[in-house]
Amino acid sequence: MTTSDATSIETIRNLALVGPTAAGKTTLAEALLLHSGAITAAGSVERGSTVSDHDPLEIKTQHSLQASLMHAAHGGCRIHLIDTPGLPDFIGQSLAALEAVETAAIVISAAAGIEPMARRMMEYAGQRQLDRLIIVNKIDAEGADLPALLADIQATFGKECLPLNLPDAGATRVVDCFYNRAGHSDFGALADAHRALVEQVVEVDGAFVDRYLNDGDVDASELHAPLEQALREGHLIPVCFVSARTGAGVAELLDVIARLLPNPGEGNPPDFLNGEGDAARLMHARPDPAAHVLAHVFKVSIDPYVGKLGFVRVHQGTIGPATQLYVGDGRKPFKVGHLYRRQGKNQTEVASAGPGDICVIGKVDELQFDAVLHDAAEDDHIHLKPLPFPVPVHGIALLPKRRGDEQRMWEIMNKLVAEDPCLLIEHVPATNETIARGLGELHLRVLLDRLREVYKFDVDTRAPRIAYRETITHGAAAQYRHKKQSGGAGQFGEVHLRVEPLARGAGFEFVDQVKGGTIPGQFMPAVEKGVREALSEGVIAGFPVQDLRVIVYDGKHHAVDSKEVAFVTAGKRAFQAAIREAAAVVLEPIARLSVSAPESAMGAITGDLSARRGIVSGTDSDRQGQLTILGEAPLAELADYQNRLNAMTAGQGSYTLALSHYEAVPPAVQQQLVGQYKVQEE
Repeated sequence: MTTSDATSIETIRNLALVGPTAAGKTTLAEALLLHSGAITAAGSVERGSTVSDHDPLEIKTQHSLQASLMHAAHGGCRIHLIDTPGLPDFIGQSLAALEAVETAAIVISAAAGIEPMARRMMEYAGQRQLDRLIIVNKIDAEGADLPALLADIQATFGKECLPLNLPDAGATRVVDCFYNRAGHSDFGALADAHRALVEQVVEVDGAFVDRYLNDGDVDASELHAPLEQALREGHLIPVCFVSARTGAGVAELLDVIARLLPNPGEGNPPDFLNGEGDAARLMHARPDPAAHVLAHVFKVSIDPYVGKLGFVRVHQGTIGPATQLYVGDGRKPFKVGHLYRRQGKNQTEVASAGPGDICVIGKVDELQFDAVLHDAAEDDHIHLKPLPFPVPVHGIALLPKRRGDEQRMWEIMNKLVAEDPCLLIEHVPATNETIARGLGELHLRVLLDRLREVYKFDVDTRAPRIAYRETITHGAAAQYRHKKQSGGAGQFGEVHLRVEPLARGAGFEFVDQVKGGTIPGQFMPAVEKGVREALSEGVIAGFPVQDLRVIVYDGKHHAVDSKEVAFVTAGKRAFQAAIREAAAVVLEPIARLSVSAPESAMGAITGDLSARRGIVSGTDSDRQGQLTILGEAPLAELADYQNRLNAMTAGQGSYTLALSHYEAVPPAVQQQLVGQYKVQEE
């Protein structure tokens, strides 16, 4: 069934529920849907019956693992809600959802207080210049000290965090303090909270400041424009109190969303870029339904039975079922077939989607995450400023249980990567492994569950091998004669060569200095082939050899018995002999490390890095109470680093890695690696 969609931009509200796990975001979404009449009965996380957590793995784990889109109607407005995961391993879904909304609603548990995920999402939403709303949930929790929590919120996020309503009657209900200046709450008289709100709002508008100073007050009903300006500028971060479990404050929260939060024309527009690099031109979308289309794909879902679905926020223009759109800088357009409005896993077809709308486009293979859709066939690349996604550093090596299933594994993994901006799949030639990388152990465990339960595909896993290398520390020479006689024509080839070290990272050079035809020119490619075989196989510990020059300067051949295979073998053996005489060493990858953690954990972190053969190169303060520690450490020492970091920071630390360079391993480590290789050869 197709529904009419003539909603004006003034009556649309878009917000994402973000924050830590167990803050009650999913239960709050369920309560909002129930009180708005969108559903007739509330589901529960424990029973696996909520609208937003509909994925089988979400029901199994009782955690949101993906961003879920819902909608409700209240006060003449259509409200688009996006419920997001609270587990740090799935923060990519939460960050992506911020691109679709004007307001980030950070949900904080009154029982748990301000947790690291709340801090991170407040920071990310501020960086994207979104309006921010703090929702204190579970106000009826046993032992909750709500005045102390509000004071903590203001100390952590700033004095601009002011309550729009306050708990009353023992947290069984809430009372408005923006429109209402009389009466009392559990916090005391409402007049003080009302005055603080009005003073904070009028500060952004000089005319209202004069009125306030002259008249002593300004009616809240007149403050819509300065209120929206204060929200846009981060000069006001409203705080609302609610209990999703009992329903206290839910109706009042719906009123706040409808009456006070920005419509798509009032929030800060996203920064579109047209072009690449320094030549890119900044563009702002105009919420005009008659303008050219600008829309953004903030989520991709690939259903094994339905196909690819693109979750799209329309910023400019109007999309209909017959609209022809381009994807980014693609030159081939596609025609929109069906548009849907999503309610959890259910969807209803709609006739059109205009500025501010969030819709789903189905069965279009060209859609990809973070793509910008437009209807102008321009040569430039239209895109949004990149999102600050965490770098996936936790890895596991994947191997299909059945031989010959490698291609199918890659096809499935590419689908999963398309859905998750913080999931990476790569083939590492140095170790010949397929590596999946994510943000943590849980992230990768859910990936394996999805492979098995959704795609019915089983894999074996192991820790990724470290991509060690071998090189030499000084020059050496060697020769090898390959001679084989077996009845008829024999094999003969002799190679004399030298090896010389090159600068770290220089790679490999092969030089032909043979004179007098002692090795005929047609056999020199065979010599190089043999050398390169030994390069890739390794010599002392089984790792690829790099950063050296090989000079072939002499040899011998036989007019009848010399063949390519003989010179391949002679070149390989001569090279191996020279490497053993050249004081070969094993090199290990050194990673650049950036650790973000509370200042109180600095001593533990720097000490731990030293114990892992790491070096701290500097520190930067990036926000109140937080520190970024910069350094380097061997990649082999960082396999379990997130677990160690969690223990040192009570789960508040995060880190990123990037390959820096290669260095020689300590003698004890080299001895161990060489010994392991000899055992394997035997």
